[in-house]
Amino acid sequence: MSFTSQFEDALVFATRLHQNQTRKGNKTPYIGHLLSVAGLVIEDGGSEAETIAALLHDAIEDQGGEATRQEILHRFGEEVTRIVDYCTESTETPKPPWKERKLRYIEQIKQGDVAVCRVSLADKLHNARSLFQQYQQQGDTVWTFFRGGKADTLWFYHQLLPLYQQRLESPMCQDLADILDQLA
Repeated sequence: MSFTSQFEDALVFATRLHQNQTRKGNKTPYIGHLLSVAGLVIEDGGSEAETIAALLHDAIEDQGGEATRQEILHRFGEEVTRIVDYCTESTETPKPPWKERKLRYIEQIKQGDVAVCRVSLADKLHNARSLFQQYQQQGDTVWTFFRGGKADTLWFYHQLLPLYQQRLESPMCQDLADILDQLA
């Protein structure tokens, strides 16, 4: 697969948007997460639109809401924006309660197509991998960084996994299932 200059533009745009953001628990630059999710999408055979959406999947929620959505639409088109919309938990400030956001997200993924599920799965797989790595280093204290704690965080991932498995024949599904088993 070859990528157009739109991918490069998305990479620069995502880097700029998230330049001051870090990951929960380990304070690594957030762009590392976005690059990892995009890499998983590419490895899974995702399209350029899916890969760009992977780079931008948290942009609306974390970096500007509707104004950022409109910029994504203008710069990257309807398909990328549609995928990012499905992968956005909330645009409200302040954010709704944790469980409400997660239930809404599950419903969105139920309605999503293969492209949406691929990007969402790549995001959740990278999150779970990072969580497992932190768990190995920090033990149970890692759960204090997550509003849902251990039980609800694992519940959320276990609700999503069968949705991904129904739509995708991807090794990422088994990878996520394995990590969830290890975290449980």
